[in-house]
Amino acid sequence: MASAGASGRRPNILFIGIDSLRADHMSCYGYHRLTTPHIDRFAQGGTLFENTFSPHIPTTSGYGSMLTGTDCFTNQVVALRHRGPLRPEVRTLPEILRENGYTTTCVGFTGNPASRGFDKYLDYSGWGGGEDGRSPKAENLNRVAVPELERLCAQDQPWLLFLRHMDPHTPYLPPAPYERMFYNGNECDPNNRSMDAVMSFKPFCDYFAAWMPRGISDKEYVIAQYDGAVAYMDACIQTLFTALESKGVLDDTIVVINSDHGETLHDHECWYDHHGIYDTVLHVPLILRYPKAVPTGRRVAGYNQHKDLLPTLLEICDIPAGSAPVDGQSLLPMARGEVTSHETEIYITECTWMRKHGWRTPEWKLIVALEPDFHFKPPVELYNLVRDPEENVNLAEELPDVVAYLKGRMDQWIAKRERETGLPNPIHTQGDWHGLEGVGPFKSSQQAYDMLHIGDPGEAARLQAEARK
Repeated sequence: MASAGASGRRPNILFIGIDSLRADHMSCYGYHRLTTPHIDRFAQGGTLFENTFSPHIPTTSGYGSMLTGTDCFTNQVVALRHRGPLRPEVRTLPEILRENGYTTTCVGFTGNPASRGFDKYLDYSGWGGGEDGRSPKAENLNRVAVPELERLCAQDQPWLLFLRHMDPHTPYLPPAPYERMFYNGNECDPNNRSMDAVMSFKPFCDYFAAWMPRGISDKEYVIAQYDGAVAYMDACIQTLFTALESKGVLDDTIVVINSDHGETLHDHECWYDHHGIYDTVLHVPLILRYPKAVPTGRRVAGYNQHKDLLPTLLEICDIPAGSAPVDGQSLLPMARGEVTSHETEIYITECTWMRKHGWRTPEWKLIVALEPDFHFKPPVELYNLVRDPEENVNLAEELPDVVAYLKGRMDQWIAKRERETGLPNPIHTQGDWHGLEGVGPFKSSQQAYDMLHIGDPGEAARLQAEARK
């Protein structure tokens, strides 16, 4: 049903995509630190989805699903370093909206396969530090986004403004006072050895040394920097809410707060990055606010995925998808309490620093390595998410029947989607997914450990840029 109001004009869309934001580190999702007071308050005017999952990690595949309403079988995107453009059969949100009278702008996401189709692309400094060594990423974004928001509001057309926030992506360098907001200890205490394993991890240690304090020893300091970056970002996002209010268009605008994936902090020995398909990376926030169509003050426990967002927005705007393939389902019935949940069993993939896939149910998580990884993890992992929600106890050897059952469910799903799309599972067709041409699949964890490396924040930025080619 359209929600255009008396004027007949369709709603604007402010789409805030936040890189590397864990749902469980937001205070509105129950985190013990008050990291997101502005978003918390804003969410009370809309619907918060408690169990939104990004099934295809990392950024390239996360947004590939979020901005097309499709899964990896339809869009064929699973790798950070995806080669080539998005399939022409797959339509992006800006492409569909442009055909229906919208003007569209993308900030901070130029060149990614899923960013195809915007009228205008703007960029900002989302990497590195300022003169004081801190990194005002969100303020840099606002300097570009707020004038563009004002320009769009002055037009007669409805608009889509997509913002890719780089907080709290590494490096975690929030400006003052956020860098000490959640920490009052000595980050270089020589008696604290919690960072020893991190700083001796060869693939990442040079990158960490480039932005963490010299002599860093306390993991809690680094986690507090991540939380500080979330709080800093939250304060800067309030500026956008205020701009909408000042222009008198807040209630005429669908506001989306979503994340491409979460983040692994000191969990699972994956060290301050977003790889692995543990729930720290899969579980992301989703908040929708548009009082004319989205219930206010609602928290929804049902399961949903990135692919469900595009059909939700199209339903609110009363826009058909046309010939575009859409795998997701609108979330409005769930928000209204008419549907309890969407799919509760989820096919998951990860192709960043490791190539794995798996199957997640409300009770179980199966992870299957498709080649050896640089963390020397076992080839099969099984976790009981009810008894062990932090996924610390691998039950694969103890419960082979459960592994076989879940693998059967996963294989049936893969075969079904391959039949429906007529396309192969892309997790098997990535070639040199790791960026090392001619190497092929890793033959051992030691080989992966010796060959994969991030040198500094500039190199990490180049990796992101490479993923957009």
